[in-house]
Amino acid sequence: MSFSAGDITALWLTLRLASLVTLLLLLLGTPLAWWLARTRSRWKGPISAVVALPLVLPPTVLGFYLLLAMGPNGPVGQLTLALGLGTLPFTFWGLVVASMLYSLPFVVQPIQNAMEALGERPLEVAATLRASPWDRFFSVVLPLTRPGFLTATILGFAHTVGEFGVVLMIGGNIPGATRVISVQLYDHVEALEYGQAHSLSATLLLFSFVVLMVVYGFNRRQKLARMGPL
Repeated sequence: MSFSAGDITALWLTLRLASLVTLLLLLLGTPLAWWLARTRSRWKGPISAVVALPLVLPPTVLGFYLLLAMGPNGPVGQLTLALGLGTLPFTFWGLVVASMLYSLPFVVQPIQNAMEALGERPLEVAATLRASPWDRFFSVVLPLTRPGFLTATILGFAHTVGEFGVVLMIGGNIPGATRVISVQLYDHVEALEYGQAHSLSATLLLFSFVVLMVVYGFNRRQKLARMGPL
């Protein structure tokens, strides 16, 4: 199994993208997941649907509308131009924004499910001990929902690594700037370079298998731990 210089560059760019997107989604998705887990607002349903939309929406559709929104005539594009930032399409940061939206449910939903499973009792006990809301969140909620955060981190990272349609629509195919591993693989196939395509495909296949084994193994250990000794 051998990789060309272009393959290495694409791998490194993909790892940078996936790491940054996962970190940003954890920071921004945690308060959103907490609100969805706790709120009784009538807006919970519509907002949950928007969060889950990338699960069913074709990635090219999402990429197309993001391209329009972030282009020079779109609202986001006009804002970034007014701020002197240029436009986001066909840049690394455009990939970051698009990947965050496309991977959003894979981070928010596991955290939300873990927070909903927590229940009210631990928070009530902490409140009787005069813990502030911030103290309850950081001392009670975060430690007890750690499995959800771990699952969200793994799934968010892995999903970003495997993106194709969205990143191709928003980033195009610029070597060293927006050509991620999935686009590099497509280029190899299009050029009939099946040997290099096999190398990249096998790497992604192995990566996906390991990710799923880690998630399933961790969930199984957590289930056994909750059941306790027989």
